[in-house]
Amino acid sequence: MKMRILAAAGVLVSAAVHLRLWFDGFRDIDVIGPAFMLNAGAGLVIAVVLLRWRHWIPLLLAIGFGASTLGAFIISATVGLFGVHEVWTGGWVFTAAAAEVVALLAGVAALQREHPLLSRGELQHQFALHRPHLH
Repeated sequence: MKMRILAAAGVLVSAAVHLRLWFDGFRDIDVIGPAFMLNAGAGLVIAVVLLRWRHWIPLLLAIGFGASTLGAFIISATVGLFGVHEVWTGGWVFTAAAAEVVALLAGVAALQREHPLLSRGELQHQFALHRPHLH
């Protein structure tokens, strides 16, 4: 449960940073403004669901949230994203990036602990064994 709480905290901190940045002016940027608001709302929902629903789906949501949000920033800081070219400066940038890494790693750790069949791929193998073969 500790890893699930840590993943929820990471998602929530990232969501809070994106909401703060939205209020600080990102709301006026096409595509990015709505994406920041979506990030804030989705992060809040994911954090709550992580703590309330003991299923593997919220863990995958936390992993996906951390990876996609951090990935979007890296793309923005390297080649640009929808015309926005960010830089690795400022406390908010490092806070969000650290929170997203925490969400990603804690989500993976919780998934491995709580659902070892999913994390080892054995469940996928089980489904493959029971799939009808067409000859």
